[in-house]
Order: sequence, then structure tokens, then C-alpha cells
Amino acid sequence: MTAQTIATQDEGELLLQSRFHAADLARVRIEVDLHMSTTTLTEQRRAQFVLAAHEVMCNAVRHGGGEGTLRLYRSADGVCCRVTDEGPGLSEEMIPRTLPSPDASNGRGLWLVRELTDRMEIARHAAGSSITFAMGFDAA
Repeated sequence: MTAQTIATQDEGELLLQSRFHAADLARVRIEVDLHMSTTTLTEQRRAQFVLAAHEVMCNAVRHGGGEGTLRLYRSADGVCCRVTDEGPGLSEEMIPRTLPSPDASNGRGLWLVRELTDRMEIARHAAGSSITFAMGFDAA
């Protein structure tokens, strides 16, 4: 993850807002990919962003009450995705610093999101938690 100052607040143009359950994961992943195809991200970074969105949505389904809401934003300098759920949340310290071993029961998804994106933030709130990640646009 590089240190960039991509907006991770609800700033910029809302591209997608979607409530999801387990059965909706593939559909929302496709919708995120379609929106990312209109950006200047390289094909590799686009795929990484879409994978990150999928991993965070899977976490929301598995650990956050079985459902969540995804919001996708575009700003002048990049794209931002926020997934909110009703789960107990976690802290940054709970995400492993190195790739978890293959026999670990969890931890790989958010480790991967942190590695693939330019910025990731975790927040807890009264109704649950949210994970926000961002990726800066590639130079033209």
C-alpha cells in the first residue's frame, strides 16, 4: 500500500450504492468492475480494486451480520469504496502484518485489501462497522 492522499470520505461522485447479501456478491462485484472500467486505472489495478471490494463484501457477509451496503465514489484523484455492515467490527491491529499461513482460519482477506489498495481505513460506529479503501488514478 502506498501513502497517497486519496479522499476516503463521502466525497465526489457516487457511482454505486448497493445493499447486498451472500447471493448478491457476484452481481455487485460485476457492477463494481463495470464502474471501474470507465476509470484510468490500468487493467491490473482495476482487477485489484474489484478483488478488494469482493473481499470486504465477503467479510461483511461472514462476520458482519450476513449483509452490508457498498458505496463506490469517484473523486478527482481516484476511487473510493466503503462497505458498511452491522457486525462488531475489528481494529487495524487485528489484520496480520504478513500473509497468514494457509492453515489460518481467517485474516487473509483484509490483509490482501491492505496490500492491494493505496489506503484502507476501519471504523466502528453505533450500528456496526465500515471498511473504506481507495486507489489513486494512474498517471495518463
